[in-house]
Amino acid sequence: MDREFKYVKFSKDGKTGVITLARPKVNALNKDLLIELECALYKIEYDDKDIRCVIIHGEGNNFCAGADIKNMKDFSPLEARDFSETGHRVLKRIETLRVPVIAAVHGYALGGGCEVMLACDIRVVSKDAKIGQPEVKIGVLPGFGGTQRLARLIGKGKAMELIFTGEWVNAEEAYRIGLIDILTDEERHLEVAKEIARKIELAGPSAIAYSKKAIYYGLNLERGFEYEKELFGLLFSTGEPEKGITAFLEKRTPEW
Repeated sequence: MDREFKYVKFSKDGKTGVITLARPKVNALNKDLLIELECALYKIEYDDKDIRCVIIHGEGNNFCAGADIKNMKDFSPLEARDFSETGHRVLKRIETLRVPVIAAVHGYALGGGCEVMLACDIRVVSKDAKIGQPEVKIGVLPGFGGTQRLARLIGKGKAMELIFTGEWVNAEEAYRIGLIDILTDEERHLEVAKEIARKIELAGPSAIAYSKKAIYYGLNLERGFEYEKELFGLLFSTGEPEKGITAFLEKRTPEW
């Protein structure tokens, strides 16, 4: 049976939990969506003990095109820090969930959407996907863990190139640089994710859970996460996010 949220849908496919980001048109992240996602993950962790794997995907034509930029425009530094804190808390719930989490990605996975994908354990991506961290183009930085997870996944130099330029890459390039794990034909991302989930269901649940704990224990991202949140908030005291977001909404180049 589906659970009813406003922006998130949850259902079961056998022993796999399927979380759908559902905020038309591009599944942009606001605080309400993040909290609903957190609630769905919490229920999986503590209530649905029969679930052995989780898939996160996006409704419509995109996985998630990023944060709700219009909502961010008038953030104070403290409000920006709080928004970053919320995103970090929810994505950490993905990362520390007792079962593997697979991102099934199509269309845009930009900004916060890319960061959701990065927090997942396995990334299955359709050939039509466009992936990146374009935050600097509106005067902010990746505030949900992107500065840390991206560098650890694809290396410091390539992560700096993508973050500093704000350019996105297509799915083939993302696969080449190790940003995604499995590249699928268009519209097969969810199907392939479910095939992987079925294989995970056959393994010992404790062996899977302890393997996941061991892998993340070795990464130790906490100090970097805390610094990223502080800097995300600090940026909103510079005036640059207001200039950048206003220019984005007015469809023009910002004047820094």
